Amino acid sequence: MPALKKIDEERLEQDVAYRVDYLSEFMGFGPEEIQAIQGAASHLAPLVPVLVDAVYDKLFSYDATKRHFVPRQSGYQGEVPESVEALEQSHAMIEFRKQHLGRYLVALVTRDYDAKMVGYLDMVGKIHTPKAGSPDLDVPLVQMNALMGFVSDALTNVILGLGLDRDMEVKTLRAFNKLLWIQNDLITRHYQDAQSQVAAAA
Repeated sequence: MPALKKIDEERLEQDVAYRVDYLSEFMGFGPEEIQAIQGAASHLAPLVPVLVDAVYDKLFSYDATKRHFVPRQSGYQGEVPESVEALEQSHAMIEFRKQHLGRYLVALVTRDYDAKMVGYLDMVGKIHTPKAGSPDLDVPLVQMNALMGFVSDALTNVILGLGLDRDMEVKTLRAFNKLLWIQNDLITRHYQDAQSQVAAAA
């Protein structure tokens, strides 16, 4: 039986690189998984616009998710929507947001998984809270979980339709599954302080 490995649990909450290293080791996310993800780039990259549209069709089908696209988005300088009801996917700010999602999906399959990538994935979680980006943007955790679940299923559906040989298909699916669990943790961690404050107030 292998020796019990000691983990600095306080450091897990303070050092995002240490946290991701731990998660990656625990889940078995390493060079082979990264190779499988990047190996799918040529297949997935042309499908990014379809994935982005599918995500926004879903987000625009519920008031609880659509309302978060009315406040000004970080980095966007144009006109903002007048209301949830008036907001269409053709609005310039939505096109701006779609470009961000497209770049994120491309980054997953093309970028090196180094310290910069860890920081990028962590910011994906942080920017959906008032801690970064727009102070008016505060997406509840339940909506982020719903979104990540939908993205995970959409990616799975796309991968299953690529016609990969069975071994590569399994490797690619498992690699993306692990990656999205890591991403989900890097989202969830930015909600912990708010949850603690609510619990303390109660």
